[in-house]
Amino acid sequence: MKPDIILLGHGSGGKLSHQLLDDIIIPALSGVAPEQQNDAAVLPAVDGELAFTTDSYVVDPIFFPGGNIGDLAVNGTVNDLAMAGAVPVAISVGLILEEGLAITELRKVLESMRQAADAAGAKIVTGDTKVVPRGKGDKIFINTAGIGRIPKGRNLSGNAAKPGDKVLINGAIGDHGMAVLASREGLELSSDIETDSAALNDLVETLFAACGSHIHVLRDPTRGGVATTLREIAGQSRVDITLDETALPIHESVRGACAILGLDPLFVANEGKLLAIVAADRAETALQAMRRHPAGGEAAIIGEVSAASSGRVLMRTTIGGLRAIEMLAGEQLPRIC
Repeated sequence: MKPDIILLGHGSGGKLSHQLLDDIIIPALSGVAPEQQNDAAVLPAVDGELAFTTDSYVVDPIFFPGGNIGDLAVNGTVNDLAMAGAVPVAISVGLILEEGLAITELRKVLESMRQAADAAGAKIVTGDTKVVPRGKGDKIFINTAGIGRIPKGRNLSGNAAKPGDKVLINGAIGDHGMAVLASREGLELSSDIETDSAALNDLVETLFAACGSHIHVLRDPTRGGVATTLREIAGQSRVDITLDETALPIHESVRGACAILGLDPLFVANEGKLLAIVAADRAETALQAMRRHPAGGEAAIIGEVSAASSGRVLMRTTIGGLRAIEMLAGEQLPRIC
C-alpha cells in the first residue's frame, strides 16, 4: 500500500523516491518517459540572446483564494523572463517537501504548475526533490528557474526610463498580498479578494506588437509592491517618478481591507501585474493595447517620469499636494510569495 503522505524515505534516493518521481511528480510536470530521463535537460540552440532567472517561493498558506504556491511559482518565473522581453522556453522546478505533506495536496500543486506552464507556452524540463523532517519546513517550498529567448530589437532595462515617459499598470493593485493575508489570518472582511497571479508573457508580446522599442522598462511589482518597484526604477534611471493618486486602480475591497489593517496598497505584493514605462507619444497606444488584452482590462496611466534626479518617487495627492514615497525599511507582509 502506497503512503498518502510524504515520508522521509521519499527523499532517500531509493525505492520510495523513485515511486514519488515516476508515479507523481514527473507525470504531473513534464511527462518525460523514464528512458528519456537524464541528469540534465538538453535544450535546442537559440539564435540571439537568452534571459535566465530564478526565484524561490515560501508562501504561507500554500493554498489561497484563486491560486496556490504551484501556479504562483511558475507564473513568477514566466513573468521575470517576460519583464526582460523574453519568450519563456524552459523552466526548472526544485521541490523541498516536508515530511507529512499530504500526497493529495502535492498533486494539486503539481497539477497547477503544469497548467500554468502550459498556459504560458513554457515547458518544465528538469528539477529536483528533497524531503526535510517534520517541523523543519512548511509543507512545501519551491524554487523555479527559467530560460527565455529575447527576440532581436528588444532592449529593456531598469535604467532606461526617461523624463517625459508615462507609467502604466495593467490593472488593480494589492489583490495578491491581501488574498494571502486574508487566507492566512481567516479575515472574513476580505473573503472576496483573490490573487491576481497570472502569466504576463502574452500581454508583453501584445505591448511589443503595439509599441515596439518605445517600451523602455517593464517590471512586475511583486514583493514590495508598486512603490518599491518604482523606487528601484527611479534609482536605476536617476529620474523622478510622479504618481497620480486619483489614477491608481485599487479594488474597493482591497482599499477597505488595507485601511482597516493599516496597510498601504502601494506596498502590497502583486503577482499578475506589470509596470510599463513607455514613451509619452505611445502611452495611449500602449494603454489601449493593454485594455484589449484579458490581463489588462483595468489598465491605467498612473504617472510620469518627471525629471532627472537621484531617484525619487512622489505622489500627487487627491487634494493636489505632493508627498514622497519612501522604500519600506522592513517587510510589510511576510511569506506572501
